[in-house]
Amino acid sequence: MPDITMCSGKDCPVKEMCYRHTATPNEFRQSYFLSPPGVLKDGKFKCDMYWGESAQAQYDQLKSIVKGE
Repeated sequence: MPDITMCSGKDCPVKEMCYRHTATPNEFRQSYFLSPPGVLKDGKFKCDMYWGESAQAQYDQLKSIVKGE
């Protein structure tokens, strides 16, 4: 269960590679962006909230530090 703000991925070309879209949501409560954070500008897609593989590794490392592991 992710403790993150998830994304619906609407109109996002990289949603299948983004953890904010592919994570399994909490069945009881889950936060989502009101509108997807990605934008198409000058023919290029940009998303400041994209969470790829390297970001997941950093998140896991931070979790272990906070837990004192």
